[in-house]
Amino acid sequence: MKRIRIITGHYGSGKSELSVNMVVNLKKEYDKVAIVDLDIANPYFRSRERQKAMEDLGIKVYHNSFGYDITQDLPAISAAIKEPLENKEFMTVVDAGGDDSGARVLNQFTKYFLDDDCEMLFVISGNRPETSTVEGCLSHIERIELETGLKVKGLINNTNLLSETTVDDILKGENLCKEVSERTGIPHVATYCDENMIAKMDKEKLKGIEVKPISLFLRPSWLQYEL
Repeated sequence: MKRIRIITGHYGSGKSELSVNMVVNLKKEYDKVAIVDLDIANPYFRSRERQKAMEDLGIKVYHNSFGYDITQDLPAISAAIKEPLENKEFMTVVDAGGDDSGARVLNQFTKYFLDDDCEMLFVISGNRPETSTVEGCLSHIERIELETGLKVKGLINNTNLLSETTVDDILKGENLCKEVSERTGIPHVATYCDENMIAKMDKEKLKGIEVKPISLFLRPSWLQYEL
């Protein structure tokens, strides 16, 4: 992993959930870990909503200028965000907004993202209508790259239906990422799924695919249910 990892993708692809999981796992290996929440265009499932839980683990959380409050969605960025980008002692995950419009805020920090120690990853959920086809994924990638001037360096398969996720959903996402990778030359770097669903799956049907588990930190308890 590069020192700075930017997570992009379509709205609802699971970017913020993955970002939180990444920093939690990084904290197990590194002393200084930070998450930069630049998702200021969409008020749903933002990584900063779990600020206290992450700070209790020793993770630094950076977001807007007004401090965390779920009712405050003003598109204002704190200057403090520069700290983990400039300080090379930090392992940093940047949770970018969805699509090209959400990723636009990255332009304020371009100089930090051009170094070799930074990579931008694109999250694909094949069950989202706008990214359910190769052409849809290619369109989103192209628009984000044009908007930011940065290149996507890796693809992440996060195809799911929450508690209804099946092996077929994962395989659907795998095939989609493979085709996008073949068309673009961008490597498919990881596949993720809710850890509770992985435990229920027939591993033989996964055909040797390594599926990394994630916890649903951002999903409110009242939305959780068991089949």
